[in-house]
Amino acid sequence: MSGHSKWANIKHRKGKQDALKANAYTKLANVIIVAARTNKGLDLAVERAKKANMTKDKIDHAIKKGRGEIAGAEVEEIIYEAYGPEGIAIIIKVLTDNRNRALSSLRSILNKYNGKLANAGAVSYLFEQKGVLEINLTNQTLSREDLEMIIIDSGASDYEEDEGRLFVYANPKKLEEVKKNIEFKTIKIDNAKLEMVPKTYASISENKKESLIKLLEELEEEQDIDEVYTNADL
Repeated sequence: MSGHSKWANIKHRKGKQDALKANAYTKLANVIIVAARTNKGLDLAVERAKKANMTKDKIDHAIKKGRGEIAGAEVEEIIYEAYGPEGIAIIIKVLTDNRNRALSSLRSILNKYNGKLANAGAVSYLFEQKGVLEINLTNQTLSREDLEMIIIDSGASDYEEDEGRLFVYANPKKLEEVKKNIEFKTIKIDNAKLEMVPKTYASISENKKESLIKLLEELEEEQDIDEVYTNADL
């Protein structure tokens, strides 16, 4: 594959969707809070929460908290870089109202699987931020040719198919525009968000893959961690 995270595909096969994660609503609320405060990606954050069946009251509360209309500890976004087994690169996006708690938990999980934190910039150059839109091809009534033409005309930069799903890539600044252009043609988009996509993949020995997968899963289940990316060829 030329773009989409192979770790994301493994999560999909195992059913590790956002709505099924531990602390799902807390994680989704934190995404909305940061989006509302920074005025970036709020529509996408709200849509993501709605698809996970988060109630309107909880969504509105998170928006108000992000805008400072409700008092409370500020949720901040922190990007950590780390190494996993055999030096595999990992990027961890944290959304937390307690930096010390988040860092302590992160270090504990990494140590458990022989991973370690890296200095800023140590692995981030191996990734590129992209807007990623996911389309389930199972129930598409359009021909493949028509679907591809719509994607090309939407302003997307690239696309690829994997396991019955189409991944559409966009410049991060054009993600919402591309999404609207595709949806205007009555094509349902299952997911749309910014991701750190590996520029290339690094090999890892078979006997270390399961350990790495367990590390990534445990990181994603941690309440303060929103997203985890890796360049491992899984």
